[in-house]
Amino acid sequence: MKTINGFRLRKLGNEYILVGESMELINFNKMITLNETAAFLWEQAEKASVEHGGFDVNGLCKALCNEYDVAPEQAMTDVDATIHSWLDAGVVTAD
Repeated sequence: MKTINGFRLRKLGNEYILVGESMELINFNKMITLNETAAFLWEQAEKASVEHGGFDVNGLCKALCNEYDVAPEQAMTDVDATIHSWLDAGVVTAD
């Protein structure tokens, strides 16, 4: 999977939002908000997309477990749900 170029993570108060930086990426009907953990995962996914051409569930689970005190099973559940929401929002591709 890969993050779609042109989306940038911005902090807004205690939350984070993904902002489309070009007119074709802006959808004013939908705002993509992330909590701190999802923002961390986005940063990891974006980094892997740039450095390695993509990211996968296992890599994000490992990063989540290393950063936070979370069991691997819970990390897998959380990462899977987060990725599905990103796919639904159109900010990542399944390539």
